[in-house]
Amino acid sequence: MHLSVLGLNYKSAPIEVREKFSVGSHSIRRGLKNLSDYDGLNEVVVLSTCNRSEIYSVTADGLKDSARQFLNDLIGGGVEEVESFLYEFEGENCIRHLFEVSASLDSLVIGEGQILSQVKAAYSMAKSVDATGTILNTLFHKAITVGKTVRTETKIAYNSVSVSSAAVDLAAEKSGTLTDKKVLLFGAGKMAFLTAQHLKDNGVKKIFVANHHIERAEEMAKKIGGEAVDWEDALFFADNADIIITSTGAPHYVVKFWQTQQLMTRRAGREIIFIDIAVPRDVDPEVAKIKGVTLYNIDDLESVVESNKKSRLEEAKDAEKIIEEFVSATMTRFKYLKFQPLMADLSDRAEKIRQRELKRISGKISNFTDEDKKLVEQMTKMIVRKLLRLPMMKLNASAGTTQEKFYTEAVRALFAD
Repeated sequence: MHLSVLGLNYKSAPIEVREKFSVGSHSIRRGLKNLSDYDGLNEVVVLSTCNRSEIYSVTADGLKDSARQFLNDLIGGGVEEVESFLYEFEGENCIRHLFEVSASLDSLVIGEGQILSQVKAAYSMAKSVDATGTILNTLFHKAITVGKTVRTETKIAYNSVSVSSAAVDLAAEKSGTLTDKKVLLFGAGKMAFLTAQHLKDNGVKKIFVANHHIERAEEMAKKIGGEAVDWEDALFFADNADIIITSTGAPHYVVKFWQTQQLMTRRAGREIIFIDIAVPRDVDPEVAKIKGVTLYNIDDLESVVESNKKSRLEEAKDAEKIIEEFVSATMTRFKYLKFQPLMADLSDRAEKIRQRELKRISGKISNFTDEDKKLVEQMTKMIVRKLLRLPMMKLNASAGTTQEKFYTEAVRALFAD
């Protein structure tokens, strides 16, 4: 068994690389359903967010490159071209990394709560298509528990900022007070809704909402007291806007260079701020070259959240202690998991012998009542359990020691057919 994680995040790769690895849920589900195409790739969970793309895998010994091939196919090729941006952690380091991710210690915004929901969703999808087994089921259950424990036993999430609130803080920092500003939002998903709420909290009174599905834009606009606008005409509403914030799930640019040129011509040189918090990016980076346009993307939020990181260092230390305890417990658990198939086989063989002999003898005893059968059933089960107890205890005790191989081979040899 080989447990590992292969991927990249906001620390290892810039947004222009990360967006190439951003994979939609439909593509992930399709890939997970075809694991049998990859030799030795037994279990997989894919975690893809705006700030990370990771593949957690369990492969047969000597076949760990299957996970790399799976990632390459998932993104449509090109992994070898960005090799320097990838990281890979194995065994205990993989476990620790996932626990830090679920506890939001590895997030751009330390303490943010969205990553735990994303870990749950990634695991749930993999499990729903039978892409997980004993190892990743155990690992992700533990990771979810770690995330919850850190959030309840530390103050790491206390007054935490998020990507959406950091975007609004950036808008306020670059444009001054927001109370007199008009904002156009592209997107009507969870991130866009949270952004709109932060805008309202900061005194913004006029918010336009654009979405491919006008019904979703209208629904969100109603909740925030904004105005829904038609997707195709959205940039015309930006003629009088001060800030445009984009947060869609589109795989291509939704704000193009030529459209922005026309916008700035209509605005007669009045400056405008674009804040693009989508991955892949919503705004063509060439837009930044247009006079009067200031463009920020999600990587520009790092300076905004730096103070957040500093204020949470002490809480992060407490969280790390919790994580190490869980890492140790999980490693111990995995030591014993490797013996489960052997123990199950041993128990199955003993049970078959017990049932066969019980069936043979019951037909030879006259007046064998139901009560007699029940007593004999209990007695024979107890005999089998006691006979197997010592071999199984020896196996468990040898886990991780120099005697592990000896006891494993001994049990297989002694109880082989």
